[in-house]
Amino acid sequence: MCQVTVDLTGGAEEDMRAESRTNMSRVAESEDDNSKLIGQDKKLDLSYGSITMDAPAEQPGDGNTFSDGTTRVDFVLVWEEPLGSEKEEGDNPVHKKWRETFLNKLRRSGLLDEQRELIQAKNRIRFMLLSAPWEVLCYYAEEISLRAPLQVVNSCNVNWSAKMLKSLSLPNLFQQDVPNPPPDFYTCQFRSNKLERFLGGEDKDTFFKTTQRHQVVYEILARTPYGSVKRGEVGIDRLLNEKVFSAAYPLHEGPFELPDPPIPPESLQLRQILYSYWAQWSCWTRYQPLDHIREYFGEKIALYFAWLGFYTGWLLPASVVGTVVFIVGFWLVATDIPAKEVCQSGGEFVMCPLCNICSAWNYSSICVTFKAGLLFDNGGTVFFSVFMSLWAVTFLEYWKRTCCTLAHRWDCSEFEESEERPRPEFAAMAPMTVRNPVTGAEEPYFPEKTRFNRTLTGCMVIVLMVVVVLMFLIAVILYRTILGIVIYKSRNAFVSVSVSVPEARRVSLRPGAVSEVTGPCVCVQASRIASISGSVLNLLVILMLSRVYISLAHILTRWEMHRTQTKYEDMFILKVFIFQFINFYSSPIYVAFFKGRFVGYPGHYNTLFGVRNEECGAGGCLIQLAQELLVIMVGKQLINNVQEFVVPKLKAWWQRQKLRQSKPADGKTPAELGRPWETDYELLVCDGLLSEYLEMVIQFGFITIFVAACPLAPLFALINNWVEIRLDAQKFVAEYRRPVVERAQDIGIWFPILQFITHVAVLSNAFLIAFTSSFLPRLYYRYTRDVNLSGYINFTLATSPASQNPDHETCRYRALRDEHGRYLPEYFQLLAIRLSFVIIFEHVVFFIGNLIDMMVPDVPEEVEMKIKREHYMAKQALAENQSLGEFLPRQEKVQAEDLRQRRPKSSATESVSPDLRNIAEEAEP
Repeated sequence: MCQVTVDLTGGAEEDMRAESRTNMSRVAESEDDNSKLIGQDKKLDLSYGSITMDAPAEQPGDGNTFSDGTTRVDFVLVWEEPLGSEKEEGDNPVHKKWRETFLNKLRRSGLLDEQRELIQAKNRIRFMLLSAPWEVLCYYAEEISLRAPLQVVNSCNVNWSAKMLKSLSLPNLFQQDVPNPPPDFYTCQFRSNKLERFLGGEDKDTFFKTTQRHQVVYEILARTPYGSVKRGEVGIDRLLNEKVFSAAYPLHEGPFELPDPPIPPESLQLRQILYSYWAQWSCWTRYQPLDHIREYFGEKIALYFAWLGFYTGWLLPASVVGTVVFIVGFWLVATDIPAKEVCQSGGEFVMCPLCNICSAWNYSSICVTFKAGLLFDNGGTVFFSVFMSLWAVTFLEYWKRTCCTLAHRWDCSEFEESEERPRPEFAAMAPMTVRNPVTGAEEPYFPEKTRFNRTLTGCMVIVLMVVVVLMFLIAVILYRTILGIVIYKSRNAFVSVSVSVPEARRVSLRPGAVSEVTGPCVCVQASRIASISGSVLNLLVILMLSRVYISLAHILTRWEMHRTQTKYEDMFILKVFIFQFINFYSSPIYVAFFKGRFVGYPGHYNTLFGVRNEECGAGGCLIQLAQELLVIMVGKQLINNVQEFVVPKLKAWWQRQKLRQSKPADGKTPAELGRPWETDYELLVCDGLLSEYLEMVIQFGFITIFVAACPLAPLFALINNWVEIRLDAQKFVAEYRRPVVERAQDIGIWFPILQFITHVAVLSNAFLIAFTSSFLPRLYYRYTRDVNLSGYINFTLATSPASQNPDHETCRYRALRDEHGRYLPEYFQLLAIRLSFVIIFEHVVFFIGNLIDMMVPDVPEEVEMKIKREHYMAKQALAENQSLGEFLPRQEKVQAEDLRQRRPKSSATESVSPDLRNIAEEAEP
């Protein structure tokens, strides 16, 4: 059963409107009265609140209206009340009092409301529909500095890839014609006493966009008290936390499904356009309709998708180069002299045992593994490391330009957050209050010294969690070593069947001595199985610790009592990133820079907790780093994509089941009845963009910091991002409640984090090439021994001391040592070359990066001109002198050639211009 209660009775409405006009009296302090402001001398053909200049401003049929069919629903508040015997137990009198007080103050602030309810088996769901009348919209539009249109900008928005394809005369397969593109305007801050100078000011119903109406109502909801202000009993956010209301959300504009039978694309609603031209999987090769996204979800969400699309587009050349380098690696392997030496060595090189109970083994048995390692360790990967380091620097520089262009196009280029209200949690928990020197109002206060001490304590907790991560890393290292020993001792059937070479051979280590030398089936294969299973175990540990720490970071950041939401989010993001950086990258860093470095030599092996330190695998550490990178990065991406695809659908299904345990008396569902507030109540709450940004930033680190080990990493990232964009689009369009729009000038603290990762990547790649790759040893041997690398394998293998074995047997191991275990002079010469390479590499890359930064201006020239033009138009629109406002538009109509003719005739123009400029500057707010 669905009942409707309308609170807009005649007398109450008049009292409410009278009080609203009283509250907003200071807006009308100018000499212009309201009748003069709303009227216009001529009607404009443009409608700012519509999707396009040609589309109708009101999209009929979305059902977002009061029962009168005309008053728009701007926001919905929802709460549930128990029925029958459960009513007394579940109805909290304090919550009821707060709710009634809050709703009464909303009415006194000027909002219109209408109550609907949905009765189910055990509870009653109440929906309070809110709408802001014209006077309220005008008052708060000035309060929160909303911008209004002055003039249409006739410019074509073309992205960098479209320009490049056009310059190369290539067809643009990514382009699509999205209907009803939102027009671009020159704008300035809204002033109600200058209404006649804004476009579309004659139509009250369409002047403010839907998203602007949402902002106004949310501003009222966020600042309206419902109890003691000193105790922080203010705003809808705290009421939601206290469970006084179960939900508060703006409505979606109609359904997202396309109508049947089909209608012309120009007649589709904005949500349907986004679903059809953005969220569907068939759009994976098309540009995102960013202006439509911004029109519907606001600048903050649109900037996330703009950055994600820009990043994905830049991954395309990186993945192409990486794939080419990987393919070229096959040719390098086929022609590599050291690889042929290994495969054709037979029993020439008998290697020392890899563990204390293992047997010696022939170097030729790792022929395939050695060649596989060369796919990731060759001259091409060195070039790709340099390429990706410069790619990362250039990517960030051009993103700054793109971000600046989008910020201006979306009226956020000069956006500065006004004095933020305290967070509801801060207001509720602050131990004292202080008078705001600007507003004079009492505000909650938390001592800075106490916050500083809590922040230090939080840092100690972060250090403790980092130690926990390192403990798990050591545990995984021990697991790999012990599992390798267990598999070797077991000699089980799986290992035996998995190899095609003989199980064992008997070779002579010295005259008169015969010993068993195992093939890769036991020694090498056991190490390989242990390494792969260790990588999978490490991924599971990483995902488990991530969930634990994110919850802990929430607790720590709340405990630190940050006053504003911006500061809270920045500190929370910083904590999460620091931990996730250590959590995800600790294992690859260990494999890249520490594994096999502190092993020792035969007879003098180093140990950890009594277990011999790990050595690099048969193919070297770089191929193990590539394995670790692929397992963690690709495995994490697969798990995240499955979660993003399955979990929201399961949550939405469960939410619908809870709300439809008992259908209304008419037997119809909310969707069938066409009540959008009930349909949207079944959707999921948008959790924000933290997890989305964090996933992409971690991925950015993988493809830049460790790219020397895996040229295919950008390709896997590209494939993942194509999927990620569609999954996120479907969530926002079809599965989430519509979030309140938020303005943003850029991607916030994530950009400095990306810059930090870029600098780390340059240093990481330099050390990877110098100390982990065989590039420099090969280069050194080529210039000091043999240009064809003949004998290189023997050069890299040392002979064990004869005294380490009672039988005086010798074996070979990878090192530059003599027969007594001392380092050869070549080791120190090569060390100097490696350190020099690191210094030269990072200096060259950073120099080129700074050169690119100097050559690529952050603000494009055309954007600078548009900003100046917009400032000029804002001056004339907000000028207090009405004659100036009438003169300047007429002056714009004069042809350019007339202006050139007037200057030499007299100095009248020169004498008037200084006065006009002075008046305009004085009138600027």
